[in-house]
This record gives sequence, C-alpha cells and structure tokens, in this order.
Amino acid sequence: MSPFAVKAIQLLLSLSLLIVLHELGHFIPAKLFKTRVEKFFLFFDVKFALFKKKIGETVYGIGWLPLGGYVKIAGMIDESMDKEQMAKPPQPWEFRSKPAWQRLIIMVGGVTVNIIVGIIIYIGIFYYNGNTVFSSEDLPNGFAVAEEFQEYGFRDGDQIAAVNGEEFPNVLLINKHLFLRDVNSITVNHSDGSTETIDMPEDIGSYMFDNDVIQPFQPIRVAVMDTVVPDYPAYEAGFRSGDKIVSIDGKPIQYWHEFKRTVTQDTTATYSFVVERDGTMDTLSVSPNKDGIIGVNNFARELGDGTQKRYSFGESITGGISYGYNVLKDYVAQFKYVFTTKGATQVGGFGAIGSLFPDTWNWLNFWETTALISIILAFMNILPIPALDGGHVMFLLYEMVSGRKPGEKFMEYAQMVGFFLLIALVLFANGNDIYRWLFE
Repeated sequence: MSPFAVKAIQLLLSLSLLIVLHELGHFIPAKLFKTRVEKFFLFFDVKFALFKKKIGETVYGIGWLPLGGYVKIAGMIDESMDKEQMAKPPQPWEFRSKPAWQRLIIMVGGVTVNIIVGIIIYIGIFYYNGNTVFSSEDLPNGFAVAEEFQEYGFRDGDQIAAVNGEEFPNVLLINKHLFLRDVNSITVNHSDGSTETIDMPEDIGSYMFDNDVIQPFQPIRVAVMDTVVPDYPAYEAGFRSGDKIVSIDGKPIQYWHEFKRTVTQDTTATYSFVVERDGTMDTLSVSPNKDGIIGVNNFARELGDGTQKRYSFGESITGGISYGYNVLKDYVAQFKYVFTTKGATQVGGFGAIGSLFPDTWNWLNFWETTALISIILAFMNILPIPALDGGHVMFLLYEMVSGRKPGEKFMEYAQMVGFFLLIALVLFANGNDIYRWLFE
C-alpha cells in the first residue's frame, strides 16, 4: 500500500472516531435534558446521504462530504438554518425551550468530550508504553547550535544542564520550551568542560518564529546520508542511502551539521564529496537544483534508546492529564502566530493534518496523533465564532449575564456569517496545502 493511502486511511479513521465522539458529547446531554435530536450524522449529507436510518425520533447517517459531522437538535439555530421550524411556537422538547444552563451544557459537551478523549488516550499511552526521555547522558555529543543562537553564547557540543535553574529531564524538548514556554535562562556544559548560565530574551519565541529558527538545538549526528531522494541531484550523481561523508571540497566532515553548513543553496556551486560506502572510498560531485536542493537528509538516523520511563496506573492518570494539559497550553500559545502574515501562509487543511500521520502503519503513532487532533479540535471548536460551538456558548453566556436572549433574526444572520467565514477558512487552509504541494 502506498504511503499516501496509509496516511489517508489513518486520517479518515481518526477524524471519523473523533467526530462521532464529539457529536455524542452534544447528543447525550440533549437526550438527558429531554431535548429532541432529529439527526446524528458523520460527515455532511448535502443533497444526499451515503447511509441513513431512523431509530426512534433520530435519523442516524453517514454523509458524503467529509468536512465534519453534526447533530440537528430541534429548536436550535444551527448549520441546517431550519427557519420553518423556528417560525413555529416553541415546544417543550426543543432546545430553545430549555433553561440556559442546560443549553450551555449541551453546547460545551462536544468540546468536553474531545478534551477527555485526548487525555484518556495519553493515559493509555503512558500506561502501556511509558515515555522515552533523553537526558544529556543519552546525547554524549551534545547539540549542534544554530548560528543565531551562538550569538547568545551557546556553542556546538553544548549539553543542557538546567532550564530556569532547574533540572531539565528531557533535553529534546528544549526547542519547544523556548518557542512556547517561559524560558528565562539555560545552563549548559560546554565541550571544553566549562559551565555557563545564559539568560534568554523575553521575546525569544517571537524571535525564533520571525527568523525561521524553530529548531536552534539539534542533536549532533554522524554525517551519514540516511535518505537519498530519487530524481534529485544527489541520487543522479551516484549517492546512495548509507553513504558516510568523509570530506567536502577537501574539508573533513564528521557530523551532519557540518555538512549542512558547508553545502548551501547556491545553485551555481559544485561540491566534491568523498564518501565511504561498504568500506571503500568514492569521490562524487553534485550541484544543487534550481531550488537549491541536492536531495539528501539524515532525519531517519536514530538517536539511541534514551531512558524508558514506566508508569503505574495511578502515575499514568496524573501523567496523561498533565501531558494533555500541556499539549493544549502549547497549542494555544502558538495560535497567536496564525494572525501574522507569515503564520497565515503556514495554516494547513486536511493535507497538513494527514501529514501528521506516519506513512507506515503504527498504532502508537496513530493514537498519539489522534490524541493531538482531539485536543486541537476542542480548542478550535470553542473559539467564539458563530456556527462553532464557541459561538453558541458566547451567546448563551450573554443571555445568562444580561437575562435577555439574542433575537432569532440576529442569531440567523450571525450563524450565516459564521458559516461563510468557516467555509472561507477551510478553502484558505486547503488552498495553502495545494500551493505547498505544487510549488514547495
């Protein structure tokens, strides 16, 4: 099966599971409060449905448009825009006849379920698989440091000793903490044996984003070409996976970051490589293509085993809750960058979500990605945008504070504006995916 098909199947399975559970979050409290649910659909049934069956007062079905799902609750202004029903006198079983607190619980039910699902998955992962952490001892060669961060005093070969004056148990998380959390200082052990505490600017995350330095600390890896992409200059020049770089233009090369700094995107340059393959040396020449790429990487090289941490059931619960909370916190922290010109161009749709999954089937990766998407869906759905759960919650809170319901005409127009806004966002995000696929 092709990698694309594997990713597509995982994406469809993950979204289907999360959509059904999200809608159950609305359906169950609606039923508990004796509110009639007319439809429960996975995907949208515009004009027709792939499958539908009425059980009791509810039609259950699967639509053909995989942009989400919905429950149609009687007496509620939603994406169905059922004006005919809303023109009739309110009935006891309708959403609009229920107390505001019950309507609020119904509306936040989907988001609540997504948060709970994400946390439960993380609890299961912690319990059954534990967690792999990398201490400085697990990375004896330390980090290769981006030139922009060397200006602060960091050096190649640095090992992370402490962050904000406290022990930092998983040093591979240093980039994420710098970008999304409050890192005031980093204590490092330099390769010459000295120790230094370096103060970090308050706006270091914005600096990393603006200057494309999202991964300033990269574990030092040996200079082996793990992947050589077919139809790119390196492959056509004779390079193959597993080639170890010995030198470039006569300059000895031992580590991958040395290769990255030597081979630039200069399309006019020609580089002479000495590589070791199966115990023999070979000399190969290559020039970057028109995009400045030769087509090799080292990402597949394993860092080692790290330290496997196991959890009891109780520890898994607290660990999963803490991890889920931090995933949500980090996503909210990075959301501010969406509102910049640069951030808007990086917004992705289904292609970007699908790329989160591995191209070979792995249940652990599937559940990790599903948990992440569940947390993201919870946050996106609670945004105060009409047509999203958060928009309904916003109007309900207004009603509970002011004692007055927004007018039905106002709600209709707000729902319409929100719906068209969401369609525009979906088109924009997926348009970005198509653009990146075509031109990057």
